[in-house]
Amino acid sequence: MRGEAISSIRDSATVQAWVSGLREQWGEEPADMRARIAILQRFCAFVEREPDAIIEECSRDVDGGKRIRIKKRRFYSEKIDEFQASVEGDARAQARTGNIVRSFLIHNGIFMQGGVGGQ
Repeated sequence: MRGEAISSIRDSATVQAWVSGLREQWGEEPADMRARIAILQRFCAFVEREPDAIIEECSRDVDGGKRIRIKKRRFYSEKIDEFQASVEGDARAQARTGNIVRSFLIHNGIFMQGGVGGQ
């Protein structure tokens, strides 16, 4: 079941954009992509949203393109901080987990800042 869930989340348009962006950035798909997707899946369960819904909530269509919804971006930034704090391990491992989720948002056009404690 877990493998199926990872496969289905990977099929979403926003996850495809993320994987494609990382592949372009790295020259190949990161070797740990499956683990990254699993972290994103855990975050989605944490906020009770699908990946596509998260991106949709953070942006809106306007004349000339998309605009970021600042309040929703702040909401998800805070949720990422909460999520990474809930991860076992040291501050570095927690920050890496949060940065994986931030990477998903960034590759879908939602600018985020990260680091230890989301600062």
